[in-house]
Amino acid sequence: MLLLAAIRPAGAVEVSPSEILAAPDRFDGQAVTLQGLVINHRARVSRRGNAYYTFDLTDGRRPVRVFSFGDSPCKDGMTARVDGTFEKLKRQAQHAFHNEVTAARVTCR
Repeated sequence: MLLLAAIRPAGAVEVSPSEILAAPDRFDGQAVTLQGLVINHRARVSRRGNAYYTFDLTDGRRPVRVFSFGDSPCKDGMTARVDGTFEKLKRQAQHAFHNEVTAARVTCR
């Protein structure tokens, strides 16, 4: 018999977007797994030609921003499961991003 386990980053905490945003200091730099509804989905290509996407993931109360490289498996209105790292403040070049999960894995249905 073959058993398959859910893949999530080692030590990841299963948490909702609302829980993260209620205590961002607690989750800053932590591996997290969260689920919710995809809204404000945007697929883009960087100036260097790298595909990436962002969306807000909401549990119906508060949304958290999700970022990942590559082509998105999601569209607005889909349910997503995200494994990644939460950062209260992420700086990239001249930009600052607040309360964002950098996704290692995104699945949508």
